[in-house]
Amino acid sequence: MRFFVGITGASGHAYAQGLLRALADSDCDVDLSITGAGAKVLKHELGVVLDGEGEGLSRQLADWLGERAASYRLFPVDQIEAPPASGTALRGGAIICPCSMGTLARISVGYSSNLVERAADVALKEGLPLTLVPRETPLSAIHLENMLRLARLGACLVPAMPGFYHRPSTIDDLVEHVVGKVLDRVGVEHRVSKRWKGLPEPEQDPGTGVVPPTDPLGSEMGG
Repeated sequence: MRFFVGITGASGHAYAQGLLRALADSDCDVDLSITGAGAKVLKHELGVVLDGEGEGLSRQLADWLGERAASYRLFPVDQIEAPPASGTALRGGAIICPCSMGTLARISVGYSSNLVERAADVALKEGLPLTLVPRETPLSAIHLENMLRLARLGACLVPAMPGFYHRPSTIDDLVEHVVGKVLDRVGVEHRVSKRWKGLPEPEQDPGTGVVPPTDPLGSEMGG
């Protein structure tokens, strides 16, 4: 399965990194494009610099993502003739992660000013999955109206709002929680995040009468 992943200038590039690695680990192919603002935030948040072309760019991608980079095709954001710009090439759908409010607004009205926005538009018109991972707070009425419009058009919005019921102990745990939600929505099997099993019946310690803490998720990972 091949997906398009667009990275924009919203904060939260750890989610993009986790998503790309998880897709490759699940044997998915990825067409990748990063906006100019996205490249700046990628450098600031993760220290990743992608400013070359051809083989130089391929090496930079490999430095960032390791052996997994073989599963990716990286396209400049202004390359509107790239395969993801056509409905005949985009089969797995499009994921915009993280998705800025500007990109979300333009997608919501069909204003395709670059490859990231065009790939999202293609997913909508072809009836393919479009998953957006917005990362902004607080949200204005404009932001909410744009999200509602896209939800009504068939897009799935997975805001970068990690839960805490899985008892995260690291930033990676929080990132993986959101990445797992995205993978579930696009139908990719994974073992990235824990799955909820329900609350077990409490058992009191017969000596103290105290109910010990339980782990409703256990050690089993999502499958």
